[in-house]
Amino acid sequence: MSSNLHPMLNVAIKAARAAGALINRAALDVEAVRVSQKQINDFVTEVDQAAEQAIIDTLLAAYPGHGILAEESGRQHGAKHSEHVWVIDPLDGTTNFIHGFPVYCVSIALMVQGKVEHAVIYDPTRNDLFTATKGRGAYLNERRIRVSKRTQLKDCLISTGFPFRPGDDFKAYLQMMAELMPRTAGLRRPGAAALDLAYVAAGFADGFFETSLSIWDVAAGSLLVTEAGGLVGNFTGEADFLEQKECLAGTPRIYGQLVHVLGKYSKFANAGDKAAVRQALQDAPANALADGPAVPMSGAAHTAPTEDDAAGAPEDEGKASGEAAT
Repeated sequence: MSSNLHPMLNVAIKAARAAGALINRAALDVEAVRVSQKQINDFVTEVDQAAEQAIIDTLLAAYPGHGILAEESGRQHGAKHSEHVWVIDPLDGTTNFIHGFPVYCVSIALMVQGKVEHAVIYDPTRNDLFTATKGRGAYLNERRIRVSKRTQLKDCLISTGFPFRPGDDFKAYLQMMAELMPRTAGLRRPGAAALDLAYVAAGFADGFFETSLSIWDVAAGSLLVTEAGGLVGNFTGEADFLEQKECLAGTPRIYGQLVHVLGKYSKFANAGDKAAVRQALQDAPANALADGPAVPMSGAAHTAPTEDDAAGAPEDEGKASGEAAT
């Protein structure tokens, strides 16, 4: 750990590495790991629980007056009314982990009075450590990172997450993909949202979108993105997204273009856009979605946004400023 880092960030790094060590040991014999199911396609393992406890023990040993919000144990640990709350996902990408697919991470964020101030995302399979402190930039293994410089959606790699729970709107997600895929250089679904956001911050991907995410999935990654010069918000570009269960991130220019395409699918879209989406989904059978966009789009939205179309991005930047997004 670096002596130049904020003391609280150093403690978070210590906690993340302790959890990562447990995860790596378990990954040597993943078939022996006990798995239970929270709901259909939503798994938890003894490794999630052990890693979470290791993180909590490390954090509370240093800061016993802080609060805890963790994926597996909720708020049962730590102080109940502290202005400092650690938001923890001990193993983001559990389904990948139990299959031996090496894309998963530990995510830890510290929120102070509701704003994310420190963030750590640790990928134990690659020993990649992403860190950020508000106002001090974002780093990968102590090297400063920035979002990519691409400005046109057609050149971009966009990551996402597929719906997997009962009740998820599969048809709408397929329609979003049908609209977005022809406009990009590629769409990827790695399977760990926190790591997806870290990759946007590092410039490995140019944008990210997903629904049904919880605050522990996105808190740390959101600070990494904004500290790396990107934008984070919901699908309509509003920055107060952490508990809204939809997340969109990208470079400033790409963010604006993604809002342009995906905004009408937001639960916060205007009534006209919502009605158009509902009608289009009713009219289009599922097997026709691959034929191309079925949702009517107004104005310039009939064609893929170009760099010039993204001139509207500053408006989106105003709605999803780095400060507001955290």
